[in-house]
Amino acid sequence: MTDRNDLGTSPDEVQFRFRDDEVVDHGTVTVDACCDQTNATAVRIEPGDDARLLLPFLDRLALVEVNFPSFGDGRGYSAARILREAGYTGELRAVGDVLIDQLSHMRRCGFDAFAPDAPLDEADAERAFATWDNVYQSTVDGRRTIQELRHE
Repeated sequence: MTDRNDLGTSPDEVQFRFRDDEVVDHGTVTVDACCDQTNATAVRIEPGDDARLLLPFLDRLALVEVNFPSFGDGRGYSAARILREAGYTGELRAVGDVLIDQLSHMRRCGFDAFAPDAPLDEADAERAFATWDNVYQSTVDGRRTIQELRHE
């Protein structure tokens, strides 16, 4: 039997997606395998992987999954921000132990698809995505900070 972590996430498991393009429906490779292959278009970042290794390959990647094996491991937030700030425009999918409380923060870091291990309540998720109309820190989501709004 193949380990689920080696298969990536199927489109059927994506619960929330904020993109209009077609869902990537093939499995992902590891960061190391992506760097060694010329045809990899989907990669999965695990905690401890250096997202900066993917920077030379961003133009060919259609999907980057970032695994959150536990809610207390926030390294995936940094990986997302590194990729988005470097110009990655493909799907950035949070997978694993994704919780309601994390959704708005993940979205601000650049995640545009979510595949939680356990389905989340749709109404709770909608409220979570709408949380924090005003923000203090700039991120890749394009929202203007309170400081910027004050100095218009």
